[in-house]
Amino acid sequence: MTPWELKGRELVNCTCEYGCNCQFNALPDKGHCHAVAGIVIDEGRFGDTSLDGLKIAAIFKWPGPIHEGNGEALAFVDQRADAAQREALLRIMTGQDTAPFATMFAVYASTVATMHDPVFTDIDIDIDVDGRKGRAFVQNYFEMTGRPIRNPVTGAEQRAQIVLPEGFEYELAEIGSASSRTEGPLLVQIDDKYGQFARLHLNNDGPVRSRPAAAAGAARA
Repeated sequence: MTPWELKGRELVNCTCEYGCNCQFNALPDKGHCHAVAGIVIDEGRFGDTSLDGLKIAAIFKWPGPIHEGNGEALAFVDQRADAAQREALLRIMTGQDTAPFATMFAVYASTVATMHDPVFTDIDIDIDVDGRKGRAFVQNYFEMTGRPIRNPVTGAEQRAQIVLPEGFEYELAEIGSASSRTEGPLLVQIDDKYGQFARLHLNNDGPVRSRPAAAAGAARA
């Protein structure tokens, strides 16, 4: 297994209402899950290969709950990546060189029945985790925008967080509102639904824990 580690920021938009039932081991509120995700890798390595500054993205469609499988996925890899970086990113994104079910990449890959050929292209991503603002765009494939949730009466920004001390993706996520439109082989339309803004720190064994509650939980385990 090649050792790898990355730190970055993500914006994820899915068809659930704010909060997303999947974060609480419940079934998706629409009965299915469609999602768009974009990640900026601020620092990363795969063995001796640097992944600093690269971007990845994906579109997912599951006909029912994610754990029931039969999903369809399309991965996007930064066209600036050289051959070694492309191979590294695809191995990470498909759950290889990773302990079983240790990351969201590994979990989702295990539920995908149709994996389209990856697209190597320019990925435009801008993510402000604390501000709950972001945008991800791949020409001819998708556009996703994220913004803070606003009070429907006053228009004031509302801040909410999800903390998962033993999660396989993040320890803490800021929750906002997001919308997505896609083109190409996977068609998704999401309007003002769950928007997840999170800082990621992952390696072969899953999230690198930093929060006291997570450390305490791991110690008890």
